[in-house]
Amino acid sequence: MTSNSFRGSKHGRRAEANHEVEFSCSVKELRSLMELQGLEGVARIQESYGDVNGLCARLRTSPVDGLDGNSEDINRRKQEFGRNVIPPKKPKTFLQLVWEALQDVTLIILEVAALISLGLSFYHPPDADRENCGRAAAGVEDENESEAGWIEGAAILLSVVCVVLVTAFNDWSKEKQFRGLQSRIEQEQKFTVVRGGQVTQIAVSEIVVGDIAQVKYGDLLPADGVLIQGNDLKIDESSLTGESDHVKKTLDKDPMLLSGTHVMEGSGKMVVTAVGVNSQTGIIFSLLGASEGNDKKKKKKKKEKKEKKSKYKDGPSVEMEPLNEDGESEKKKSSLPKKEKSVLQGKLTKLAVQIGKAGLFMSGITVIILISLFLIDTFWMQGLPWANECFPVYIQFFVKFFIIGVTVLVVAVPEGLPLAVTISLAYSVKKMMKDNNLVRHLDACETMGNATAICSDKTGTLTMNRMTVVQVYVGDRHYRKVPEPDLIPTKILDLLILGIGVNCAYTTKIMPPEKEGGLPRQVGNKTECALLGFAVDLRRDYQAIRNEIPEEKLFKVYTFNSVRKSMSTVLRNADGSYCMFSKGASEILLKKCCSTLAASGEVKMFKPRDRDDLVKKVIEPMASEGLRTICLAYRDFPISEGEPDWDDEASILTGLTCICVVGIEDPVRPEVPDAIRKCQRAGITVRMVTGDNINTARAIATKCGILHPGDDFLCLEGKEFNRRIRNELGEIEQERIDKIWPKLRVLARSSPTDKHTLVKGIIDSTVLEQRQVVAVTGDGTNDGPALKKADVGFAMGIAGTDVAKEASDIILTDDNFSSIVKAVMWGRNVYDSISKFLQFQLTVNVVAVIVAFTGACITQDSPLKAVQMLWVNLIMDTFASLALATEPPTESLLLRKPYGRKKPLISRTMMKNILGHSIYQLTIIFTLLFAGEKLFDIDSGRNAPLHAPPSEHYTIVFNTFVLMQIFNEINARKIHGERNVFDGMFNNPIFCSIVFGTFLIQVIVIVQFGGKPFSCVSLTIDQWMWCAFLGMGSLLWGQLVSTIPTSRLKFLKTAGHGRQQDEIPEDELEEMKDKDEIDHAEMELKRGQVLWCRGLNRIQTQIRVVNAFRESMSPYEGLETPESRSSIHNFMSHPEFRIDDSEPQIPLIDEADGENEDDAPTKRNSVTVPVLAALQPLPSSPNQNNNALDRIVPLPLHSLETSL
Repeated sequence: MTSNSFRGSKHGRRAEANHEVEFSCSVKELRSLMELQGLEGVARIQESYGDVNGLCARLRTSPVDGLDGNSEDINRRKQEFGRNVIPPKKPKTFLQLVWEALQDVTLIILEVAALISLGLSFYHPPDADRENCGRAAAGVEDENESEAGWIEGAAILLSVVCVVLVTAFNDWSKEKQFRGLQSRIEQEQKFTVVRGGQVTQIAVSEIVVGDIAQVKYGDLLPADGVLIQGNDLKIDESSLTGESDHVKKTLDKDPMLLSGTHVMEGSGKMVVTAVGVNSQTGIIFSLLGASEGNDKKKKKKKKEKKEKKSKYKDGPSVEMEPLNEDGESEKKKSSLPKKEKSVLQGKLTKLAVQIGKAGLFMSGITVIILISLFLIDTFWMQGLPWANECFPVYIQFFVKFFIIGVTVLVVAVPEGLPLAVTISLAYSVKKMMKDNNLVRHLDACETMGNATAICSDKTGTLTMNRMTVVQVYVGDRHYRKVPEPDLIPTKILDLLILGIGVNCAYTTKIMPPEKEGGLPRQVGNKTECALLGFAVDLRRDYQAIRNEIPEEKLFKVYTFNSVRKSMSTVLRNADGSYCMFSKGASEILLKKCCSTLAASGEVKMFKPRDRDDLVKKVIEPMASEGLRTICLAYRDFPISEGEPDWDDEASILTGLTCICVVGIEDPVRPEVPDAIRKCQRAGITVRMVTGDNINTARAIATKCGILHPGDDFLCLEGKEFNRRIRNELGEIEQERIDKIWPKLRVLARSSPTDKHTLVKGIIDSTVLEQRQVVAVTGDGTNDGPALKKADVGFAMGIAGTDVAKEASDIILTDDNFSSIVKAVMWGRNVYDSISKFLQFQLTVNVVAVIVAFTGACITQDSPLKAVQMLWVNLIMDTFASLALATEPPTESLLLRKPYGRKKPLISRTMMKNILGHSIYQLTIIFTLLFAGEKLFDIDSGRNAPLHAPPSEHYTIVFNTFVLMQIFNEINARKIHGERNVFDGMFNNPIFCSIVFGTFLIQVIVIVQFGGKPFSCVSLTIDQWMWCAFLGMGSLLWGQLVSTIPTSRLKFLKTAGHGRQQDEIPEDELEEMKDKDEIDHAEMELKRGQVLWCRGLNRIQTQIRVVNAFRESMSPYEGLETPESRSSIHNFMSHPEFRIDDSEPQIPLIDEADGENEDDAPTKRNSVTVPVLAALQPLPSSPNQNNNALDRIVPLPLHSLETSL
């Protein structure tokens, strides 16, 4: 292979120098090449280009040095072959959002009522003597006033316009925020390419055809390409083919690498042949209509889509559904296990439905009572006959009553709830960016507030991930610090440096420090960096060895994976013999050694007894100091033994000679012990799950504060853990896990499957009365299943592989455990913000509905007019949700235990506050309503005729009501009965400006100059002072309410529980199986058949917006519209493209739990956990938890057509 690799490179260089030469490959030709798989592809390459180097030459690139990076050349390639981006779907315009906001049923009812009212105010019955139509109709002497009847209708329409614009603006800004967030996630994706002979990292969107890309374990391929050189490369192509077996890629059998597939093992180099819409991912995208701009194109495409079959010979046929207007597929995806709504959403939806029902009931009764009173008064009390000419007058009354009824409903329905949730989450997500949390799924932020357990990795999360070799055992001596090079025999030193140079990935290197006097930069795998640093400390140059033996000359590489726990590289010597270097976990590799190098540099026997001595005297002391121990060994294969069978790993990886054992230190991050202490105080258990040996793990756990001396906690190794949780048949039993996990604090030498088993066991457990909410951190490809299974998955932004990031909910941009504590604070803050808002909103709801209802029944007219109600609605919904949802979190949030899934949204303390403040406000309002005219010595506003001018009396009632809400908003900032409601208020400028702004608008715009549209008249200074005094009274009253101990008020009930699985009748559960989500609100509706609730579209619209954007950030969650995924990189991890035609499900449990380590490598395929394994039905635990979350319905077999 190496012999001809340079031929192409010369070719390439010549071509690059002469930029006029056009590429001798067309986009179409390359596209058809990439549609071939396996041997067909190899045949096509040989037939058309000779070999891969011929292909590179045609693309004017060098397989060794890559493109020269000349910007002119790069731009020409972008023009010729396209850019590596898939154009996103256009966002909704502001007008579309306005139109959506207008769909709200309550607003439509109001608009209709306002239009009827407008129409009737212009209609004057020709000669009707209004006196004949009853008392209420008469009594308007002023002609101008009666002609101003249109103002109320117009004002209602105007306020509807305001509400719609505010809603649309909110949705628009949310959309903008999430698009920004997503583009940030995409910009952070980098890939390693070779340009001008230098290895550099470039943004995925900058990759062009002809680039030489380096692929390694854990990468998500950003473009299509052909393999140039590979070591043990295995790819998970399930995202394209649906086959979960890993595909081995070699030059002679299958060199085709496709975008969107995951590298599960090994490394290699490829030449990029297709990018963007021409790559396999991009083609599917185009079919999905994500790239189509207009519907005409779509109609044409529909036929093509039907005909387009899979490009894979043996794969199932891939048929595409035609898409509807939104680009959403018409059939919902049915093959995915259902995901229950987030806890908070479930509780809120249920609460909103209940409040809405109550509101509908109240508004209906209000209208009925008003009409009845009017009819009784007119036709019975006054004894008037029915007169046709009075009919329009009666209709005007009925319209007025109807409007009053609708306004009661508008005030009662808490459409601000979803808005508050959205604002709170969006605000938190934005602020969490500053705390190094990049949130990918919105509800993860809120779930984090309920977390009760965190399973954390050790390396890089709890430790600095800056590894250095600090102790060495070499030549029969244990050095406590790195020895001088002259203390080590030359023969051993040469072998050691050669082994380190070739048996560390060539992408790993030590770079000079960025700042003068700084530490050298470590690039790549940190353990390998430590070894390269060790070579530098021994004053040897590993780069010289790599220059002499380039990567192409390595004969075979057994790359590191979680089963082997070692890496080996085979070199072919000039005489035809072979030499293999290995490195790996010391206790595993030492079992494969049968000799060692003595102080003289000679080989001597290494018996099991010697090994036990070495473990006791060297490895255990190193491990107990928290060092990671790595063994370096080698083996010679003389010609006399003939060619070994390189695929039989078990026989290759035995009879090694140990060169040395090194102890690598990875210091604990200074801020971690404090962060873990905070977690423990907040009722969150931290567990460490690591691949390191148990002594190292225990030492680090003690340093971090996970373990305390004298504690009765368990530290287990993966093998022991598996032995304890399995029955005689080797099956995992939930009861056995339940005996272990409450005390388990450290799980060492664990495989990714152990991590997944532990997480699933804790989540499914019913030992504690509260269901555990588990957060997991992970960085490796193998952590995918555990990250997916956890309630919240944290991936490492720096050390994490693409696959881990793809499976996670939150990315830690600084890989630091203390950022998780920040996430907990923000999560709890979201919960508290919603509760604050609820406390405020429900007080206003109760008061406004009772006032409107009672007033209407007694005075036949609501004291609060329709327009005033809409203003109150605006204050308490939109403004309050902004003010209360943007409270910053405080450390005090970490002083309480997690709320848990069953905790009601409205606690008894909050119920006490709501009722207490309602009593105060109702007392004041009714006093003003029925005795206000005497107190202020003004005319009574009660029993005013139709179209009467506004009165001072009712203006005072309205003004006092609004001012009480404004001051009560300050009270609502505290929900746990704290005294000081002003605490931290001035740290929140949004809150202050909203309260102050609302006050100014109320004073100037509405009362003083609002006039007829707002049914207000301007008030005197005296009256203003009284209104303000009564408003401020609610602050004093708040102190009184918080004095009453909640425990005394036994009659108070909590509200806003989520609905438990066991409350759901069997038949409903059956029906729900057909749905994607278990929607609590839907079930409520089923029972009551309350159709109006479906019409409360604003609630749904806003929840839809949240979901739409949550999904645009989330590759896994729910059914997502294809257009929301605008990055190739994000694309292929989407489960909708998983075609499940393969019956056998891969269990996630590693049956070969490595009892006999000598044959572990041969069994390694038993643990090829598919990255999307979370999408396979998991082995169901015998002890089923009563959470709908985990009851995963086995997937039916679907081709792509039905799953879309």
